[in-house]
Amino acid sequence: MFDLAEIARNRTVLFVYPRTGQPGAALPEGWDEIPGARGCTPETMGFRDHESALRESGVAVYGLSSQDPAYQRELVQRLQVEFPILSDERLQLADALSLPTFTAAAMRLYTRITLVLGKGRVEHVFYPVFPTDTHAAQVLDWVRAHPSA
Repeated sequence: MFDLAEIARNRTVLFVYPRTGQPGAALPEGWDEIPGARGCTPETMGFRDHESALRESGVAVYGLSSQDPAYQRELVQRLQVEFPILSDERLQLADALSLPTFTAAAMRLYTRITLVLGKGRVEHVFYPVFPTDTHAAQVLDWVRAHPSA
């Protein structure tokens, strides 16, 4: 369990995404036709690869999707991610902050969005997020250009 209000007290990047694929598992039908659906794994890997630079800039990194905790643990292990990937199966954050969602294969999923949090508030929002594979570098550039006060 994570208390996002507590996490948001310090500068944090929370990247929110629909769902990552899993080797050998089929994607939801029509996934490739949904704008912004593809690219969750490359986005996660980008944050993995930029996490130390973000940390050196005073920023913690968290990922979040509606996939269940077991799925998230497998992802963290498979991609060798060092930061927490949070599960919000009931999309409570989406409802609390009116974050965008969409439905695919009878699943309500997050629309990709990145929040920079700090001092208990949202400092900046990246939306839409594209391209996904270079998004972490874009976030790092923004963090460096906007040091925390």
